[in-house]
Amino acid sequence: MTPLEFIPAIAQQKPTNQDACPFCNLASLEKIIDQTGDFLWLDNKYPTIKDTYQTLVIESQEHLGDISNYSYAYNRRLFNYLWDCFDKLQATGAYQSVVMFRNFGPRSGGSLRHPHTQIIGFDHVDAYEQLEEANFLGKELLAETTASPEITLSRQPLIGFSEFNVLVSKRQALAKLADGVKELVGYLMTAYFNGRCDSYNLFFYERPGKFICKVVPRFIASPYYIGYKLPQVDDAVRQAEVKAEFFAYRAQLRKDLLDEEA
Repeated sequence: MTPLEFIPAIAQQKPTNQDACPFCNLASLEKIIDQTGDFLWLDNKYPTIKDTYQTLVIESQEHLGDISNYSYAYNRRLFNYLWDCFDKLQATGAYQSVVMFRNFGPRSGGSLRHPHTQIIGFDHVDAYEQLEEANFLGKELLAETTASPEITLSRQPLIGFSEFNVLVSKRQALAKLADGVKELVGYLMTAYFNGRCDSYNLFFYERPGKFICKVVPRFIASPYYIGYKLPQVDDAVRQAEVKAEFFAYRAQLRKDLLDEEA
């Protein structure tokens, strides 16, 4: 695959977390595509990749908002809105592929703390070309039910170690997907790796019969991957520990959900 062409001259103009947050000043924002409640979809002012149409969704007016601290109800609305925006851009037929992803934390590749998700149309690139079904399969942590999504721990991850896949079988089940992602992100930010994880990525996919979010905790990339594209996975002992840790964390959150819905 031909590499994406990065534009440093535009990247150098982007604000950082040391500057005043542009997403906190709604009156200054331009090229707004849609605003629904607290959700705002707009053109990215700093399109750093050539031959793309870059947009983003500002998720909340709260600068320190995050999927881990949104309510279940708010996060469900967000996921529906994100997928609506993704579908609208894809439906234009103007792009070879459309992707949606979210960065959080200093090791995620993101530049601004204010919570936002990116939706990007590629003019000439099939962003999904190198993905395989095996990247979304693996050790089952949770089976899909009427109340829960399917969650797997990848046996063939894209970059390595613990990559979680949250899957539902139909669009109408996005609430379950949103719940599963919220619970995983909360686990990563608190209990995973003894609390040393401060960054993650979310990647969204629509594949035959599945709506998927890949949840990837981020650390410094392994030299095996950088030099040889060799991803690693945790051994069976660690995988069992991760499953137990996640279920313990999730049990408390589900109590909170019952209180929220009461």
